[in-house]
Amino acid sequence: MHQDTCPCGGKHRSDEHERFAEGMPTTPHALTDDFLRMGMVPDEVQTQAQAMTLQTLEQVVIAPQDAYQADLRRALVTLAGSEEQIWQAAFGEQAGAFKTDALKTEFGRREFLEKVGLAMALVSTGLTQLTAPVAAQAQPGKLEKSKLLVGFIPITCATPILMAKPLDFYSKYGLDVTLKKMPNWAAVRDAMIAGELDAAHMLAPMPLAISLGLGSAQVPVRLASIENINGQAITVALKHKDKIKGPADFKGFKLGVPFQYSMHNLLLRYYLAAGGLDPDKDVQIRIVPPPDSVAKMTVGELDAYLMPDPFNQRAVFEGVGYIHLLSKELWPGHPCCSFAAREDWITAHPNSFNAINKAIIDAALFAKNRVNRANIARAISEKGFLNQPVAVVEAVLTGKFDDGLGNKYDIPDRIDFDPYPWQSYSQWILSQLERWKLAKDVDYAKASQQVFLTDTARKLQQELKYASLKPPTQAAKVEKLKYDTFDPAKAKQYVPAQIKKFRV
Repeated sequence: MHQDTCPCGGKHRSDEHERFAEGMPTTPHALTDDFLRMGMVPDEVQTQAQAMTLQTLEQVVIAPQDAYQADLRRALVTLAGSEEQIWQAAFGEQAGAFKTDALKTEFGRREFLEKVGLAMALVSTGLTQLTAPVAAQAQPGKLEKSKLLVGFIPITCATPILMAKPLDFYSKYGLDVTLKKMPNWAAVRDAMIAGELDAAHMLAPMPLAISLGLGSAQVPVRLASIENINGQAITVALKHKDKIKGPADFKGFKLGVPFQYSMHNLLLRYYLAAGGLDPDKDVQIRIVPPPDSVAKMTVGELDAYLMPDPFNQRAVFEGVGYIHLLSKELWPGHPCCSFAAREDWITAHPNSFNAINKAIIDAALFAKNRVNRANIARAISEKGFLNQPVAVVEAVLTGKFDDGLGNKYDIPDRIDFDPYPWQSYSQWILSQLERWKLAKDVDYAKASQQVFLTDTARKLQQELKYASLKPPTQAAKVEKLKYDTFDPAKAKQYVPAQIKKFRV
């Protein structure tokens, strides 16, 4: 077998590295001392550790400025367990006090250097693979293309795709990704069809619609992973605050959704029909780009909307509307947005596709840990991403928010992240496209298997080895919604049952 040179200077077979690691000291103090005694920490690393300030460390944690800082950040996160816990892991329960004055004391300075120096030593010696499983991982096979262009809409549903840039998940897999902000979903669809993008952030129904030729040219597009679950809301203009109790009260309203082939449109129709309203006769449903939704509500062009965040929370922030209902109340754990690419692009770039899909799945699982949400909010609020006040984005991601009527909530899964593309998601979407005459005579199971790359996503998630986040082994499950239950084994019976129940 291949002989590798270990940091100790000896030669070991690759399968002996784990045994080598088992003999290493396990405490930060002992490990750092060992590195120093063995001469494994270069002088420049020691110098940089000594020069590091509190401000520099916070920059490393929140927004690394270069590859070295990105590597250091990964090592620190691994040692601490999560971003939020870096300080707690290093300095205990008094971390807050340490931030403000510990560097003033010789003991605090030594403790700081010991912890930070350890991470820097790990980075500089290449031992991060032994003690930091989230460090850069080599991809099997050469990347066919490393510089990629990915389109996105500036909403919190795109969190994994967006955070993967400043938090260095793309470069971890050897990719240089440029994120292109798109004006609306039609532009994303058209750019994807024209081959102007390598991949894109898409609403979950869009790959299905494009692949079936619904509302556009028919082009095979594949849904690689789910970007977020939940994360939407019905927001109502404040002038209606005393009028709306349930779905029947929306009769005659002008309602906004971001796209015809969106979970927002399908969930809004599901809600209205449950109140006996015909979405095509009793209300006006208008297509509105998410960034325009608050302005249109402000000038009275919309009475309410079911939109992605942060624009529900932004309406509250602006004093324009209030949150009537979170989408998770209609379908707990429902899919919303996805990461997608054309089938021919995937075929031509299999290694690059796996690399970027894996980076985004990795980012989604990292975002699933709520301890990381505040830092993620700061990272993606910037102008190049969401261009929103941090307080608005943080309220969405942490689930600690004001509804616009003076009520404060703490709902951690207001938005959540689970990248697994269940086939039952796809089948429910297709059933509703048929229900509202946006599609007809679709083989739900066949279309789902073609478009949703469930097996690929499962394999990539398994490779990431998140101990507590193992992917499911089954492809579909029974989905429990607010007003009924969807069984994919009886998918074709679902719409007739809905029409009979709700008379719409």
